[in-house]
Amino acid sequence: VQLQASGGGLAQAGGSLRLSCAASGRTSSTYVMGWFRQAPGKEREFVAAISWSGLTTYYADSVKGRFTISRDNAKNTVYLQMNSLKPEDTAVYYCAVERSPNVHSIASRYDYWGQGTLVTVSS
Repeated sequence: VQLQASGGGLAQAGGSLRLSCAASGRTSSTYVMGWFRQAPGKEREFVAAISWSGLTTYYADSVKGRFTISRDNAKNTVYLQMNSLKPEDTAVYYCAVERSPNVHSIASRYDYWGQGTLVTVSS
């Protein structure tokens, strides 16, 4: 499975951005899709994840109520709508795929990773 993330860029605090991640290859195994982020000098952290059906979502406390994860299986694409952005949301955002049906936040258990897209939020 190959993942291509896009949609990053520069936003002002309080603004919005929408990230996309398109999967190609053996997409039949893309059960759970997730977003992680890594800020400069920090470890990669979980942001959000969504089940194959889209009925189950899971968010980090730091983004709950501001970010929304969704997916379009017909397009093999997962989205991350980011609203009310804060400077602390500045990071490289990565999408990832887990081949099991369990929605979770453990990075080491995700099987495939995209290349990342940079989000910068100015104050």
